[in-house]
Order: sequence, then C-alpha cells, then structure tokens
Amino acid sequence: MKKQIAILGSTGSIGTQALQVIEEHPDLYEVYALTANNKVEKLIEQARKFQPEAVVIANEDKYQQLKDALADLPIKVYAGAEALCEIVESGPVNIVLTAMVGYAGLKPTMNAIMAGKTIALANKETLVVAGELITELAQQYRTPILPVDSEHSAIFQCLEMNNPISKVILTASGGPFRTFSMEQLATVTKEQALKHPNWSMGAKITIDSASMMNKGFEVIEAKWLFGVKPEQIEVVVHPQSVIHSMVEYKDGAVKAQLGVPDMRLPIQYAFSYPKRESLSGERLDFMKCNTLTFEAPDTKRFRNLAFAYEAMNRGGNMACILNAANEVVVAAFLKDQISFLGMSDVIEKTMNKVSFISNPTYQDYVETDAIARRIAAEFVINSGF
Repeated sequence: MKKQIAILGSTGSIGTQALQVIEEHPDLYEVYALTANNKVEKLIEQARKFQPEAVVIANEDKYQQLKDALADLPIKVYAGAEALCEIVESGPVNIVLTAMVGYAGLKPTMNAIMAGKTIALANKETLVVAGELITELAQQYRTPILPVDSEHSAIFQCLEMNNPISKVILTASGGPFRTFSMEQLATVTKEQALKHPNWSMGAKITIDSASMMNKGFEVIEAKWLFGVKPEQIEVVVHPQSVIHSMVEYKDGAVKAQLGVPDMRLPIQYAFSYPKRESLSGERLDFMKCNTLTFEAPDTKRFRNLAFAYEAMNRGGNMACILNAANEVVVAAFLKDQISFLGMSDVIEKTMNKVSFISNPTYQDYVETDAIARRIAAEFVINSGF
C-alpha cells in the first residue's frame, strides 16, 4: 500500500522538495492533499501534476480562482484555516508533512496528532510555541513526530535504542554574516540576508538563519523532540554544513550524521522511517571536503540565540512571545521597515513587556500570540528606522 501524504505548505521550499521525493518513488508514496497560503498559481500547477484527492488554499480570496482552474478534474477544493485543520484528519492520510511557515502550523498539527496521523515535522514553530502541549498530545494519542529539519533529523538518525544521550550538538552554518562586525551588521540589507551560503530556503527561514533565530528555534525544538534539558543542548558553528548535527553519549563517544546540503534526504527519511530508500542526487565527496571547521556562536552579535535559551529556560508562554515577535520583525525587515539589528531590539522589548504565563493552555497561546504581535508591531513603528 502506498503511503498517503498530506503536505501542508506544498508551494514552499520544503513542500516542493517533498513532491520531488514522492515523484521519485511513485510506488511508495502518493499525494492525498496539497495546501498553500497564497501561491494559488503554484498550487494549481502542483494539483494538475499530482492529482491529489483535495487541495486547500488558506487565503479564501483565492478560492474561486483555484476552483475554476481545477473544475475539469475530480479534485475537491477547499479554502480557509478551518479547512486546513479538517483535511489532515481525512481517513486515508498516513503522514502529514507540516511545512507551513510560522505559528499558522500549530492548529493543523494539533488536529493531525489527535487524528492519529504520523507527523513529519518541518514547521519548527509548532514546538517552539507550544512544545509542552504538542508533546503531551503526541503521547496521549500515541502519534509519532518525525523531524524533518536537517539538524533534528541528523540527531534522530544518530540515536541508539536504550542508550541515553549526554548531549546533542546542533551545527549552524553561521549564515551570510558570520564574520561581520557589529558596524557591518548595522547596515546589512534584506538582499544580503536572503543569500544563504549553503542552503536554498524560503525567505522567512533564510532571514531567521542570518539572524541565528532559526538556530535558537532549533534549540527549543530539540528540547521537546528528544526530551533533553537546556544544558544538554549545544550549538556549534560549522560553516561547511557537512556535519548536520551530532549526539554525544555518556561514554564520550560522538556520533554525527554527514551529507551534502539536500533537504530531500531528511524529508524522505521521515517518509520512509525506519527504512532507507534510494535517493538521486549528489553524494558527499571526502576528497573535496578536506576542511571541517568549528567555532562557538557569538551571542553578542547574534542576540537571538541567547533570547531562545532564555525563553526555553523560563518556559511557559515565553517562547510563544519570542516566536510572535520574530514573525513580526522578519516581515518588517523584508519590507525595509526595520534594520537587521533592530529586529533583536524589538524582540527583547516584546519579551519584557508581554505578560508571562507559567502554565499556558491552548487559548493562552492564542491570546499570547495576538498580544505579542500587536506589541511588537508598535515597537517596529517606534523603532525610527
């Protein structure tokens, strides 16, 4: 039986690469549902090619365009946030790939967990915002969460049955500004920030990588995925992006997962786990990668990583505040409304202003997200950029 896969965010970088994996293994995987937020033309193109059972466009204004374009095909067409949550519950679906960007991925992921679907998690914000809630739900409904982030997939691949780990080591490329001084960082542009040295990703995650917020989110995500304490999570800057992450065991042994920077590998591993399937593409050539370097991250120049550790240590709704503020400032930076360093200033102010809740409910997360966004937006306006 082919695994039926629902892709939340099929028009983004992860979603399109997931479709390449499915296309390479038509005997193993089949697209059940495709969803997008705004990119209706891309969604139409994908739907016509892969012929899913259903498509969903989150932006309801694009519904008619989508429906008209697929009228000659037996594809169910839906729109809106609620439809996203409902499509993941569909009976035939085996795996839900959560590749949506940001906080929007939280509710549909919750619905998929409660429907007993295997989660291939590419939406790190889900665990950042509500890690405790999500892990409790996954345990309650016995739903596996398989990491798709390259770093967490690497750790997952290095784990050993019944051997507890000493620590996990997340590698970071350092982004395009790894060697920049504070003076240089003060004047960087979005065009510079969108040029990642190693990975091809969407705009939001590329900016997060440049500011090291992405690595901060991955630290929080690792806490929930692997049940480790904050002090057991280390970040090492590794500019070559050959080692995707490592695990240290109590005897001092360190296991690492290496490979070329290709997101199709962790996507496919989440789909095929525990088996490995063939995958086309470049292979790691050790004769060419004869220099692997490592350095400590600089949390004075890249304060977002420190904010993430602070949010993780405080717990409660603090990481939800962190994420909401970050989504606001990244959107503002991409519109030239705030400076690169100004993003961290707004995040810090927002974390200090929004009320802390030590044991949040789902509704608390919803309200915290809305309040933090409003406050962060006010700080952006007053940033004077």
